[in-house]
Amino acid sequence: MNKKALVEAALFVSDKPLSVEKLSKVLGISSKEIEEILAEMQAELQSNERGIELVSTPEGFEFRIKQPYREKVASLAPFADLSDGMMRTLAIVALKQPIKQSTIVKYQGNKAYNYIAALEKKGLVKTEKFGRTKLVSTTSEFEKYFGKSKEEIKRILVESEKKA
Repeated sequence: MNKKALVEAALFVSDKPLSVEKLSKVLGISSKEIEEILAEMQAELQSNERGIELVSTPEGFEFRIKQPYREKVASLAPFADLSDGMMRTLAIVALKQPIKQSTIVKYQGNKAYNYIAALEKKGLVKTEKFGRTKLVSTTSEFEKYFGKSKEEIKRILVESEKKA
């Protein structure tokens, strides 16, 4: 069985990023081989003729649409891996950052703790201790994920808020 094709299939079918360790365990391939395969796949996908890329996130590796193509295909699967609550949390953070976690919880209730933890695990937000709470802000991974700068995203959110 082709090991590279197996790794590719695992990444394709997974709804979340996969770590080298998880891929190794599930596929029965050594971590060293997995790392070599992932590096080779990343290099192959660098071509301008490819619409996807293989990215390493804090959670693991995942396929993503390359930035120039995201807008064209976004309506087909808009941020399927983020729940509505997570998207609302991200919007709040993007608009008000840095923002106290306690303030987000006031807006969204106790579920916000889980949303923030999940977004931090995905690398889209970061938290830092601030007294008895935490300050939450977006990361550079947030910009990569949405294919726009923090300022552009904030402008879009402000404009949509005015229309609502």
